[in-house]
Amino acid sequence: MGGLDMDRTPVEQIGPYEKLLSGSLLVMAAGVLDSYTYMQDDGVFAGLQTGNLILTGLRIGRGDYGSIIQALVSLVMFAVGVAIVRIIQYHYPNERAVTRKRVILVFEMALIMIVSIIANHVSILISTGLLALAAASQLQEFRKMKNGPFTPLMMTGNVRTLSESVLDFVAQGDVKALKKAGDIVTIIGSFFIGALLNGYLIQYLHGQTILLAAMILLITILFAK
Repeated sequence: MGGLDMDRTPVEQIGPYEKLLSGSLLVMAAGVLDSYTYMQDDGVFAGLQTGNLILTGLRIGRGDYGSIIQALVSLVMFAVGVAIVRIIQYHYPNERAVTRKRVILVFEMALIMIVSIIANHVSILISTGLLALAAASQLQEFRKMKNGPFTPLMMTGNVRTLSESVLDFVAQGDVKALKKAGDIVTIIGSFFIGALLNGYLIQYLHGQTILLAAMILLITILFAK
């Protein structure tokens, strides 16, 4: 019996804000962010920079040079956001990960709340840039879930992982793969729900709808560590 215990592989502890609940809330907030800027800011994305590159290429190809500025602002401010969070990470090493992640979530919430206040009074470029900062802060800091790679902004990789996991279960009977597939379905569904809620509420709340993302992040801080 003692030999069996020695042969067991120790289970790696899940880090702060790396559980399924926190991951689901983060992607829900990301779904709100990207769908909000797409609807309110003339078809650009706060976080999905691949989409912004596609839009920029299409508009340049059509000769529509005047409308590329917003996508470029989002791209540049996203890069700035990554740099800001990287500096925060220098000052809060992994030993202080809980504090660091909370600081970044509060930073993201503050940016969102500023946008909710100024959105109707300033250029769309400013609100787009601030929300790109918010999206970048989330992507740069929250990159693991259950000790595996994770991105709260892009679902392409999650769809690929879902397909792979389902096939591994069906073809090889891999129960762990089935559990992983369930987690991925939850993540994809949460992103979809965030976009859906934004699409519905924006008809009534207009620019204030972005506060939904801030509320979700607050719930993450309070209950989803």
